[in-house]
Amino acid sequence: MNRSAGPGRMTRSARRDATRELILTTAERLFAEYGIEVVSNRQISEAAGQGNNAAVNYHFGTKADLVRAIMAGHNEDIERLRARHVAELGDAPGVRDWVICLVRPVTRHLASLGTPSWFGRFATQVTTNPAYRELMEADALGSRALVQTVKGLDGSLPALPAKVRAERHEMARHLLVHMLARREAVFARDLPAAQADWEQAATRLIDAIVGLWLAPVSSPA
Repeated sequence: MNRSAGPGRMTRSARRDATRELILTTAERLFAEYGIEVVSNRQISEAAGQGNNAAVNYHFGTKADLVRAIMAGHNEDIERLRARHVAELGDAPGVRDWVICLVRPVTRHLASLGTPSWFGRFATQVTTNPAYRELMEADALGSRALVQTVKGLDGSLPALPAKVRAERHEMARHLLVHMLARREAVFARDLPAAQADWEQAATRLIDAIVGLWLAPVSSPA
């Protein structure tokens, strides 16, 4: 038996994993700063210090595969946090309870990343690009806690015309994504002079989204 082969393989595996992680973090930052369409796989490889300009393609495949891998890395923690929030709900959760389940898992994940972080701004780039937004929405269907949260929110809302309900879903989604990106940018710019208070940011965002959902319908749908 060749005992030296085992450690050698482990070393190569660890090196491969480190390279993949470096590519992921570099790509996330570049996509957040400049946009997904603008940044090429070659630029990501160069910025990650890879001598092989095809390193992104080798480790991840297409740009869509890379975007999905970045999202998956964050969504695992967000899903765990959201599942905990859902499990702690009382017997008759209301609109605010479900909105908390929607918002706080993301802000607590962002807080865990430290400052600066890039995920909030990266997510905005994904949601404003129709092709990549479809990928994200398709992957979201695999999140049991998110599906349960959206279903619970829908069930707790007052009666709304179908068109108004659909519009407010879209408004709430944009408010959540873009305000988180804005807070992330402000925290990155102002720290260490200021402290990144994601708990307060979450509370204000929850207030706004609850207000949006419970606002009166002033005109026919």
